[in-house]
Amino acid sequence: MPDVYATIADADAELQGKLADVLELRAADPRQREMLEEYTAALALPDGAELLEVGCGTGAICRRLATLPGAGRVTGVDPSPLFVERARALAGDLPVEFVTGDGRALRFDDARFDAVVFHTSLCHMPECERALAEAHRVLRPGGQVAVFDGDYATMTLARDAADPLQSCAEAVLEMLVHDPWLMRRLARLLAAAGFAAGELRGHAYTSTTGTDYFLALVDRAADARAARGTVGPALADALKAEGRARMDAGAFFGHIAYASAVASRG
Repeated sequence: MPDVYATIADADAELQGKLADVLELRAADPRQREMLEEYTAALALPDGAELLEVGCGTGAICRRLATLPGAGRVTGVDPSPLFVERARALAGDLPVEFVTGDGRALRFDDARFDAVVFHTSLCHMPECERALAEAHRVLRPGGQVAVFDGDYATMTLARDAADPLQSCAEAVLEMLVHDPWLMRRLARLLAAAGFAAGELRGHAYTSTTGTDYFLALVDRAADARAARGTVGPALADALKAEGRARMDAGAFFGHIAYASAVASRG
């Protein structure tokens, strides 16, 4: 099953709505918020800086970027009109704006922004090199690109080699990630796009008690496997129930390694 985010604008409205809810759920997760703080601390913004987030989803990251020291205005671009509509509704009075568009063909002038952010979006883009080239184009000289994404090949829900919940982790990768190995090539991709090399930094999202975000991934994966017919409805329900039982018993395990890099445009 191809990554639904890669063609999100073509997905049915019900599915987009469910994914929008998951994006907000993830953004509210304490450890996800900590990782966002960790890598955005490396951004050196001038006063009144203009920032762009590519693949902004429902705007949760843009809302945080708008509060960074030096931030003047934040623009978010996403191919999903439904996501953009949700982002506008949640923005409140913050200095943010949202537009529909493809990160590989941005409709902005050259040297428009002081920083461009890809927060868990680059892994969903076929030909992501084009998106990095566009980021380079729209950045001012000395501007920065920040990339944060999962090293999703590390994702596990298993406590042992035969754990049935690992099938949910595998289904998540099949349906929600175009390139689970992306971050292992990021340094070369940034250099090829013309950026000064940025140090790759690791971040861990690990839970031994369970989180609402991990449970949401289990649910989406179990439902997807049932829809494809690889498991029956009863087994799909059992997988979801197992995740909750482990969370209730304090016996859950889930892990995803993330990585980030902040690099400068010459």
